[in-house]
Amino acid sequence: MAAQLFFNGLVTGLLLALPALALTLVFGVLKFANFAVGAMLTLGAYAAWVANVQLGMPLTASAAVAAVTVAGAGLLADQLAFEKLRLRGSISLLVASMGVSLVIENVCRFFFGNASRGFDVALSRPIRWEGLRINQEQITIAITVAVCLVAVDVLLRFTPLGRAMRAVADNASLAAVRGVERRAIARLTWALVGALLGLAGVLAGLDRSIDPLIGWNYQIAIFAAAILGGLGSPIGAVLGALTIGVAEEMSALVIPTNYRQVVSFAVILALLLFRANGLLGAKAARK
Repeated sequence: MAAQLFFNGLVTGLLLALPALALTLVFGVLKFANFAVGAMLTLGAYAAWVANVQLGMPLTASAAVAAVTVAGAGLLADQLAFEKLRLRGSISLLVASMGVSLVIENVCRFFFGNASRGFDVALSRPIRWEGLRINQEQITIAITVAVCLVAVDVLLRFTPLGRAMRAVADNASLAAVRGVERRAIARLTWALVGALLGLAGVLAGLDRSIDPLIGWNYQIAIFAAAILGGLGSPIGAVLGALTIGVAEEMSALVIPTNYRQVVSFAVILALLLFRANGLLGAKAARK
């Protein structure tokens, strides 16, 4: 049982990795914590559901629709709200993201109601390996997240866009002097973040049923993962997500599963009290 829980925790951690990475990218480049991360994940899940179930598209194409939809929503939110408040500080942007979260969540609730929904995918038997029960959905989640993480790492480290994003994250004023346009980088960051959250919504819809609160169910764990790894550190976000995923699943050995989010609350509280920079936050800040 412990081995199965540990494996499930790794998959849960991979599922958390994409939204945690999206959260830390916004914090690193745009300097505020995006509270709308859960709502944008929810929007991605519903966009994929419409494409998959209503329009009859395969799940891979539906995932692309979700990525484009949420990227567009992120760009729209930036144009209508975040750009106008960018000079007013991180608190104003955080409050604005709360408003964006409420708007997205209630739009989803208005159009789709509160009923639980699921993708139209073929049922398949789980694979048995060394005593572990491995679902096809878990394999899909692991492969998709791995590909996305590699793609983001290559983008950030080896492309002009990635170098510009890192320059703005390190020192926006100095980057502007060297010709990096912060507004364009902000827009591209929102497009990337939206795509990641759209794909995360699809994976979340494979993991559980889709409803207006699907993103909120992951919200605390996402923040815990990003804070644990160190806000602004992409590598830290992934490591934090894996740690939180394993910790939440393994906690089922000692507490009821309904209370496993207590682990995320405890991690956030402990970090705020004893190590606010997280595991890699101080190192990322020095770079």
